[in-house]
Amino acid sequence: MIPEIAATAACGTFAGAALYVSVVEQPARLSCGIPLALTEWRPSYKRGTFMQAPLAIVGSLLAFVSWWFDRNPAWMVGGLLLLGIVPFTVVVIFPTNRALESISLDESGRADQLLRRWGTLHSVRAAISFAAFLILLFALQRRS
Repeated sequence: MIPEIAATAACGTFAGAALYVSVVEQPARLSCGIPLALTEWRPSYKRGTFMQAPLAIVGSLLAFVSWWFDRNPAWMVGGLLLLGIVPFTVVVIFPTNRALESISLDESGRADQLLRRWGTLHSVRAAISFAAFLILLFALQRRS
C-alpha cells in the first residue's frame, strides 16, 4: 500500500499548493498593484516549479505503479490526470510564463492581462489536480 499512499499524498500536496496559489496568493498578489505583482510573481513561479513539477511526475508515476499492482482503473485515471498537468503547463501556460518573465515587459495593461491570464490557467491546473486527488482518495479508500 506504500505506492498508493505516496501517490495520493503527492497528488494531494500538489492540489493543495495549487489551490492555495489560486485562492490566496494570486488574488493577494494582484491586489498589490501590477508592478509589485509582477515583481513577486517571477521568483514565486520559479520556486513553485521546483516543488510542483516533481510532485506531478512522482505522484503520477506512483499512481501508475499502484494501478499495476491493484488493477483498479481509478489509479490509472488519477495518474493520467495528474501527469496531464505537465503537457498542459508546457503547451498552454509556458507562453504566458515566458511573456511574464520577459525583462522588456512593461508594467502596464499588458502585464495586468498576462497576470490575470496566468491566474486563470493556473486555476485549471488546480481543478485538474483536485479531481485527480479525489479519484486517488477514492481508490485508496477502496484499497483499505
